[in-house]
Amino acid sequence: MKLGTCSYSYRDLLTAGKMTLEQFLDTAADLGFDGVELTAYYFPETTKEYLTRIKRETFVRGLELSGTACGGNFSDADQGKRRAQIEHVKTWIRHSAILGSPVLRAFAGGCPEGVKRPVAEQWVRDGLAECAKLGEEEGVVVALENHGGLTADADGTLALIMPLDNPWARLNLDFGNFTGDIYGQYARCAPYAVTTHTKVTVRQGDGREFVDYRKVVRIMREAGYRGFISIEYEEKDPPVVAVDRFAAYLRGCIEDA
Repeated sequence: MKLGTCSYSYRDLLTAGKMTLEQFLDTAADLGFDGVELTAYYFPETTKEYLTRIKRETFVRGLELSGTACGGNFSDADQGKRRAQIEHVKTWIRHSAILGSPVLRAFAGGCPEGVKRPVAEQWVRDGLAECAKLGEEEGVVVALENHGGLTADADGTLALIMPLDNPWARLNLDFGNFTGDIYGQYARCAPYAVTTHTKVTVRQGDGREFVDYRKVVRIMREAGYRGFISIEYEEKDPPVVAVDRFAAYLRGCIEDA
């Protein structure tokens, strides 16, 4: 497995104009990461010239582009808005192909008020299948993230992924977004994961608890996962120091597990 970090980890600096994407790449290289995930929210522009420049800047720093990430809502009750969300993801599939990203993270959405869950789930599957078709043409896997809503637990997440039986529609397994029996849910989802997000803690009841990443690494290895363990830092300490500290812990887990 390889260790990466997401630009989302530095979101406050990026959105405040205190860090550019190039400076984020510098930071990731200086901290010894293998790769980076670039989130759509922090691109100042998406012209082909800019995207190819970022592709080059990533390469010359010795970094892999582990993936890209955009938002999205495949379950919006408004058909027009749902179509706009699908087109947004498809746009970012094309951007990802220019960047050389092998995978694009997207969200499913929730179950809208007044809509039966099976209907909302089918909207998600239809939208994901449409995007995955373009993903196959462009060489970009579309990875649905377990991110609350319809994907709040393993049952809901797998209900959207498994029926498609499509290698171009897979899972971005976020280890910070389940609750309850988190390790059991990780194990069920791991065979469908093509990329991951690591958070320091998960919500359990009224509080939060630390994730045991040695256990996580063992689960992922048993499932045959060989991709990136990518930090998506969300704690309160400033990220420049805290991400480095978390990375040291994760390197130890990858080596020792």
